[in-house]
Amino acid sequence: MDALARCRLLRGLPPELLEGELLPRGKVRDYEKQAVLAAPGDRVDWFAVVLRGKVQISQIFSDGSSSLMDALGPGYTLGTDLICTRSRRSPYYAIAAGPLRILRFPAALLLEPGALPEEGRLVLWRNLLTILSDDSLRKHYRLAILARRGLRDRVLVYLTMQAERRGTHTFRIPFSREELAAFLCVNRSALSHELSRMEAEGLIRFRKNEFTLLEAGRGRSAWSGTE
Repeated sequence: MDALARCRLLRGLPPELLEGELLPRGKVRDYEKQAVLAAPGDRVDWFAVVLRGKVQISQIFSDGSSSLMDALGPGYTLGTDLICTRSRRSPYYAIAAGPLRILRFPAALLLEPGALPEEGRLVLWRNLLTILSDDSLRKHYRLAILARRGLRDRVLVYLTMQAERRGTHTFRIPFSREELAAFLCVNRSALSHELSRMEAEGLIRFRKNEFTLLEAGRGRSAWSGTE
């Protein structure tokens, strides 16, 4: 219930519709680490809420390298971007980062008139449009990050974006060190070394996935965007 309470898709849904109409039509599914929930070319006729664990959204290339596009923790939705497309075919891998539990629903609940009371369906659609718009902005920000050639520039732009999103210079990021390296498309060892150098130079402080962007680091960032 904690994960469902944090789910943006379900925000504002009347309790009687959530508990009486929607939840009874969902199915809890458990996955082990590295289980593939969707692969490129798979048709996705469902959407889900992550209840426990994390789902990694990745591109995996023929040479074995990969690029992490997103990491979805408890309360995040999975599949909502795919069921709104014409083909409903996944262009990416959705993989369990560890033991995972999701609550999965048929796509018809969102897409077919009459599948849910119209009041509830309109709430879900308003929330879905906000989620998809935010996802589009995140993709734009990632392109801005990857447009920077240097490793330090990519790190500083990413951390500055996170600070601006949260309105504070101390924040937690949703990635492990390995996931952050994959998200920035850099080597993990090189990233760890660069973070240590940046801390020694007074640009940042960090402990695991909690970062503080110090004044010197803020002055070095090339990012000037707003969300």
